[in-house]
Amino acid sequence: MILPPASPDSSERQRLMGVLARAPRAAIETVLATFGPLPPHREMRKPETGLVTLRGRIGGGGDAFNMGEATVTRASVRLETGEVGHAYALGRDATKARLAALIDAAFQNPSLHDSVIAAVFEPLLQAEAEGERRKTEETAATKVDFFTMVRGED
Repeated sequence: MILPPASPDSSERQRLMGVLARAPRAAIETVLATFGPLPPHREMRKPETGLVTLRGRIGGGGDAFNMGEATVTRASVRLETGEVGHAYALGRDATKARLAALIDAAFQNPSLHDSVIAAVFEPLLQAEAEGERRKTEETAATKVDFFTMVRGED
């Protein structure tokens, strides 16, 4: 049985998927341990690794050019309740891609939506914010203030 698209706001889902994409696999596994048992599911698409072409623009307005390629792993999962989750992970980490797809599917399930936000999304956001704060502090500690001394001669 195929269900209609889930109701969660797409911008909220995009934000969740962005957090999952940036999070290391260990962090995802840690928050899933607090989530409880994973919902029954099956793989629609086993994790597959391939290449994507990276394109860029000089100055944001120039002609597009190919910068190179990056390795990406993708996976798709279907919960027994019918929700389908998809995920892409930079690199070759098949486990991360599968877990992210499972979280995406659970996020779309109305009965799991709030628990996914509380147990997965919010802790990963807090960890990301803490990492940014720590990086900012480390950068600030290396800041050098340059000043010009003016000699008293005219």
